[in-house]
Amino acid sequence: MTEHRERILRIERTFEAPIEKVFDAWTNADVLRRWLHVGPQWETPVAEAELLVGGRIRIVMRDPEDGAQYGASGEYLLIERPRRLVFSWTFDHHPDDEQLIELEFSEGEGVTSVVMINSGIGTEERWRDQRRGWRGCYDNLERALAVS
Repeated sequence: MTEHRERILRIERTFEAPIEKVFDAWTNADVLRRWLHVGPQWETPVAEAELLVGGRIRIVMRDPEDGAQYGASGEYLLIERPRRLVFSWTFDHHPDDEQLIELEFSEGEGVTSVVMINSGIGTEERWRDQRRGWRGCYDNLERALAVS
């Protein structure tokens, strides 16, 4: 196994929402636009989700301060609604750094836990950036689920 394949980011978050709603937040383009960006003031002008194995996921985040855009895309590899979702993930500015996002969803008494494993991160700096970015995304998701 190469060094960057061993560089793994694991995040677990719990949301006060049913499992189907949380799963849909990861697979519905309209919902993805509301939360899949690193900061509360950021935007997601592009969100595409072709929810089938082999289908494409595409996100473009925009920083409103300077207008910079950060895109990523991937391919759905496993869909087990509403328990598991796996897709490849490659940032536009690092096309040689294909990563893997694995999500496991579980529910108890209306509360849903999500365990995300993001593997294949190319460098330690990217790992730190992604840890910060995913934490921001999950904070946005929590707000989006609370109002929907």
